[in-house]
Amino acid sequence: QRQCRHMEPSPPPTFKTVVVDVDRTTHVGTLRLNRPASSNAIDADMWLDIPNAVRYLDEDDGVRVVVLRSTGKNFCGGIDVSSPEALAGQLGQSPATDCAGRKAEALYRHIRRLQDSFTALERCRKPVFCAVQGACFGGGVDMALACDVRYCTADARFCIKEVDLAITADIGTLQRLPKIVGHGVATELALTAREVTSDEALRIGLVSGVSPSAEALETRVAQVAAAVAAKSPLAIQGTKAAMVHARDHSVPEGLEYVAMMNAARLTSSDLTEAMGAKFGRRKPVFAKL
Repeated sequence: QRQCRHMEPSPPPTFKTVVVDVDRTTHVGTLRLNRPASSNAIDADMWLDIPNAVRYLDEDDGVRVVVLRSTGKNFCGGIDVSSPEALAGQLGQSPATDCAGRKAEALYRHIRRLQDSFTALERCRKPVFCAVQGACFGGGVDMALACDVRYCTADARFCIKEVDLAITADIGTLQRLPKIVGHGVATELALTAREVTSDEALRIGLVSGVSPSAEALETRVAQVAAAVAAKSPLAIQGTKAAMVHARDHSVPEGLEYVAMMNAARLTSSDLTEAMGAKFGRRKPVFAKL
């Protein structure tokens, strides 16, 4: 008789600008920006790598929580405008036509694709925790705001830089930031393009905690992510979905949404396991999704 052999999970795919790791023990997946020589500036490859990496982590049933962090001194210096070629790549391929309407339509589609690159973090079923060190400027702010929870180092600096480049921020900051820090504060930061220190970021609710160093930040976020990943996968994913929905809908709509969701999920094996572990004074063990 042929014996069934346990298949080990395949290693994460490789990307040009990011690195993906999965800790099968803690069920935490890590997406790490990996262009440290350029302060992890977002180039044409990174716009593609981020949503593809998020898709992999979202579909891996052994991953329950995702951590977004970066390599080097700075989290992300924004879009890559280090050369005319790099800047041209940010604007996309212009159609070979003199028709202004067709050029505008092509640019519209390009911007929507860029928006989707970071919205992938928000659409990911698993909660995404963001660890920011050093500079987080422009597109880096767009990226961080698409995550569910943010932490930073004491030397972190945030800046909505677009107005200084004669651009209206269009990748998500103007839509997400007001829901986090309030409309008035978000408007002032977007118009002035001033830097926000870690202390101010904590005070206004942009981040949930500040660590003294990059090493301390990595440890803290890893501990929080592992603690969340130890909980019911259905519960943490449902909580993320309900929170994102509540942000963009009224209270009655949010209550209807979560009632419908729990009507389908509440009688799961996760509930039985959680209650059994509580009364048995043991750690719960939840099945993969």
